[in-house]
Amino acid sequence: MIRKLMATDNDVATTILRLVLGVIFFAHGAQKALGWFGGYGFTGTMGFFTGVLHIPAVFAFLAIAAEFLGSLGLIVGLLTRVASFGIFCNMIVAVTMVHAQFGFFMNWTGAQKGEGFEYHLLALAATALLMIRGAGAASVDRRLSSPVNDRTKI
Repeated sequence: MIRKLMATDNDVATTILRLVLGVIFFAHGAQKALGWFGGYGFTGTMGFFTGVLHIPAVFAFLAIAAEFLGSLGLIVGLLTRVASFGIFCNMIVAVTMVHAQFGFFMNWTGAQKGEGFEYHLLALAATALLMIRGAGAASVDRRLSSPVNDRTKI
């Protein structure tokens, strides 16, 4: 089963998508987990998720872990399908619990009271593709799942 989770081809386009998505979610995950890039850190994020959004603590923790650890998994291409699934779930929850009420568009002009969900749809599409296709070239998944004699071509 682990081999099926890690199976991937040598597609460069998938690799580019995986790396860009990983870097984007690293920034968001580091805000939540570490307080970097102007974030509130683990304690502040847990407080917001459990207090304001009323998300049970276990799910709040999993959301932080999915964004932070999932982003690292995407960057190196390790368990890409699992990492993508975690981020996919986060985006579904973000849309349904927070962003749907503000409509489709992001708050480009500052006229809305919040952000719409167009960004989240892009992230959902990207994670869906990675769940289907895997990590692509230049990934730990590719290295571990390819036959021994094929590893020299990576």
